Amino acid sequence: MIVSLFRQSKEVFTMIGKRLRLGDTIGLISPASPENIEAIKKAILFLSNLGFNVIQGKHLYDRWGYLAGRDKDRASDVMEMFENKSVDMILCIRGGYGSSRLLPYLDYDIIKKNPKIFAGFSDITVFLNVFYEKCGLTTFHSPMGTSNLEDMVTFKSFMFTLMEGYKPYIIKNPDDYKTLCVTQGIAEGSLIGGNLGLICNLLGTPYEIDMTDKILFVEEVNEAPYRVDRILTQLLLSNKFNKCNGIILGQFKDCGLPNYERSLTLEEVLQDRLYNLDIPMFSGFCSGHDYPKLTLPIGARVRMNAKLGTVNVLDAVVE
Repeated sequence: MIVSLFRQSKEVFTMIGKRLRLGDTIGLISPASPENIEAIKKAILFLSNLGFNVIQGKHLYDRWGYLAGRDKDRASDVMEMFENKSVDMILCIRGGYGSSRLLPYLDYDIIKKNPKIFAGFSDITVFLNVFYEKCGLTTFHSPMGTSNLEDMVTFKSFMFTLMEGYKPYIIKNPDDYKTLCVTQGIAEGSLIGGNLGLICNLLGTPYEIDMTDKILFVEEVNEAPYRVDRILTQLLLSNKFNKCNGIILGQFKDCGLPNYERSLTLEEVLQDRLYNLDIPMFSGFCSGHDYPKLTLPIGARVRMNAKLGTVNVLDAVVE
C-alpha cells in the first residue's frame, strides 16, 4: 500500500536559535538524573578541545537520590541558561528520570523571548516537545554531554545540524544501516517525538503532545516487548497514532528477552500494534539509545519518504 499525507496542521509560530560556531558558549545542565563527576569533566574537556566555551549549571553536580538535585534547583539551571545572554546553546549532560517534574517550575514566556539551541534525548524528550508546543522553539533530539561523540557518524550529524542547518537538508542512515519500509508513502508535517515511554507519560497532562498532522519519531530502550505493547496500546486507545501524518521508528535498544516461550517478540508487537495503520511508516532509523545517533530537529517542518527511509528538513533549524 502507498499512502501520501500532506495534511496541514494548525499554524505554530516556530522560533530557531542562532547557529553554533566555534568559540560559542555551551551551557551544561543536569535536568534529570545525576552523572558521575569524571564523565562530566570528560565532556567539558571534549567540548573545550573542540573550541567551545563551557558554562556549568550551578547544580550540575547535585545529587538527590536518582535525581540530579531538587526540582526547583534543576529548573533554575534551565531558566538561568535561557536568560544568560552569553550562552548560545544548552546541552543536557544526560537523561534518566526527572524532567517531567520540572515542567511546572519553568517560565515559558522567558524561554520564548530567548530562543537558543536546546539539545538532548531520552528523558529530555519531555523538554524537546514541550518547548516546541508551548514556545514554538525548534529543539534537537541529539547526543548529550556524556554521549560518545567520538562516533564519527553521530558527531558529524550533530555538528552539521547545529552549525549548517540554516538551509534545507536531508537526514538519512549511513549506507551500512538499512531502513525497512512498513507502509510506502510520502508525508509532511512538523517533526515531534523521542522516547516512546516519555511521550506516553505526558498523556492527560497540560503538557500532552499534540500529534495532529505531525511526523512522529519514536525510540525506546530497556523495555520488554509486553511493556512496549502496553505503551503502544495506551497511545492507540488515546487515538494518537491515527492523527499523525507519518511515523518513523528509531532504535529499540535492548527491548528483547532471553527467550520467547511466553512472549511475543518486539517485531511481533510492532506488527500487531502499528504496522496496520494506514499512514506512511518506516523503521530502523538511526536515532535513539544506540550508535550511530542521528540528530533530529524537533518542531521542524519535514517531509518523510517511507520507501527511501529519508527525512527532508524543509526549513532552517538554526539561523
